[in-house]
Amino acid sequence: MSPLLLTDIEQAIRASWSAETCTPEYRTRWRPDNPARDQCGVTALVLHDLLGGDLIRGEVHVDGRWTDYHWWNRLGAGVEIDLTREQFGPDEIVTGGQVIARPAEIRRCREEYERLRGRVLRKLGTASGTP
Repeated sequence: MSPLLLTDIEQAIRASWSAETCTPEYRTRWRPDNPARDQCGVTALVLHDLLGGDLIRGEVHVDGRWTDYHWWNRLGAGVEIDLTREQFGPDEIVTGGQVIARPAEIRRCREEYERLRGRVLRKLGTASGTP
């Protein structure tokens, strides 16, 4: 099997997002015209499964006040990949970014993560779970 390209992984992830893969408490605000909205945590985990590296967590601020966290990935040589960056409006500013250890067991958004992971692996032709 040929190696996975980042462009293939990105296309598979983007094609797999839906309301059922976003953060549950924000599901009602998910829209097809902004499919990256509230997909950052599960997307960062799936990308971590496929490419390794570090999980990075920053803070989202609106009018100088913290509103949420934002997740993305850092690969070797400090290359950062944020597949959900476009979800934010101009009033939402992402600050900071620190490495967070991947939890041994995913509890929050587990169903959403597993759903996204399964969809992505099927699209990549790696349904066995081994990329």
